[in-house]
Amino acid sequence: MLPVGGDMARLSILFSVSECFPFAKTGGLGDVAGALPIALKARGHDVRIVMPRYASTRKFPAVEMAGPLTVPMGWGLEFCAVQRSEVGPPEGRVPVYLLDHEGFFNRNGVYGDSSGGFGDNLERYGFLSRGTLELCRYLGWAPDVFHVHDWMTSLVPVHLATTERGTELGRAASVLTIHNLGYQGWFDRSHAWKVGLYGDLPERAGLVMKGGLNLLKAGIHQSTIVSTVSPTYAREIQTPGGGEGLDHVLRGRGGDVLGVLNGIDDVVWNPMADKHTAAPFDADDLTGKAACKADLQRALGLEERPDVPLLGLVSRLVGQKGIDVFADALPRLLQEDAQFVVLGSGDASSESLFTHLSHTTTNFRSFIGMNEALAHKIEAGSDFFLMPSRYEPCGLNQLYSQRYGTLPIVRNVGGLADTVDNASTGFKFDVLDADAIANTVLWALSIYVDHPEQFRAMQRRAMQKPLGWSHTARQYEALYRLAIGRRRGRF
Repeated sequence: MLPVGGDMARLSILFSVSECFPFAKTGGLGDVAGALPIALKARGHDVRIVMPRYASTRKFPAVEMAGPLTVPMGWGLEFCAVQRSEVGPPEGRVPVYLLDHEGFFNRNGVYGDSSGGFGDNLERYGFLSRGTLELCRYLGWAPDVFHVHDWMTSLVPVHLATTERGTELGRAASVLTIHNLGYQGWFDRSHAWKVGLYGDLPERAGLVMKGGLNLLKAGIHQSTIVSTVSPTYAREIQTPGGGEGLDHVLRGRGGDVLGVLNGIDDVVWNPMADKHTAAPFDADDLTGKAACKADLQRALGLEERPDVPLLGLVSRLVGQKGIDVFADALPRLLQEDAQFVVLGSGDASSESLFTHLSHTTTNFRSFIGMNEALAHKIEAGSDFFLMPSRYEPCGLNQLYSQRYGTLPIVRNVGGLADTVDNASTGFKFDVLDADAIANTVLWALSIYVDHPEQFRAMQRRAMQKPLGWSHTARQYEALYRLAIGRRRGRF
């Protein structure tokens, strides 16, 4: 646990991110990048964000800054425009600098498209990382801390330790947040020159692994502090079972690997003011939640019954999320007097099964794809929310669910273990198999049917938990000060 409070000197912090809500979002990283800077700004810090200007970001208002940004790459200089936008409330707007490189970023898709990942992602995110540093020179501004996220910007601390050694920027601290260790940024070893790393620099920077380039490994080596999005996940990734091949690298950092729980945007995810839901409600008056349930049932063609327990699932339909095991549990679960709603996309087999069940059963409906409005309706209208993850760095949906009085049913791993209190604000199981999922769901259903007062008490308790970014921002503030102190040799 990091200490909070203490030194309140204003910090300068640059977030280098590959996605940021509302400009671009594929998962939890986008939510964090869109919310944490705003919370830090509210605490008086000079916070700025740099990210690519994807095709999807062009609908947001932005002003082109004077002159191009020059970014050195292995083959020579690249140039891009810099578009300035903002995120946050009127009283605390955070600048967002969008690197507008037509060739790298003006595409349909963030990391890839329906054919898979883009083949030039090393160059694209190498450009973003080096562009992050050049942007500081462009602005005439040097941050105290570079806060980078996942493999996509892991080359920022690498450049700070190599090509920027001895410069003003090279004296800054860096914090690398790992949102999901499963994605590491593997590339061909012979391509290191493309991002300006020649000779033995890739080896010295810790970039080489198993004969290839591993960008996340290099970021872990070179960042001042490594953080993850929950304390339990910080411990899990230092074990062979959870380390995805990098556990020895993380253990080597010792006390430099710290976990800070994510928060949620409690303005966007607010049952009293949610523009996507049928009625407002809060912990003291759940009348509106019943209206939201009826609205969800109508929207998806389920029988409109206030008495039937409704379970929601919003997720990428992939192995990490335990969707295959959930599918194995469905034959048993669909025999119950309960309704199930799934929203997501991913593995073709899961999409096909859920589509088939939608057309052949009366109590199961799915929507294949991602739909932000429907996600809010499911959080508000469901009684339970299922997250049977194989691993979960933090998870946000279990936090949204508790905010909406929708009790999460989760596997006891990662951030799910840290944020759900068993039989108090939700339900947890340890072993990932179909029987464990089914048995825990049946336990939850029995509380709903046979002990309604206990169920209501659990809902109210969940809704009253502080889940916003304020405390998380204080934790990151302490982490930044620790990083600065270590970079400057104080501790």
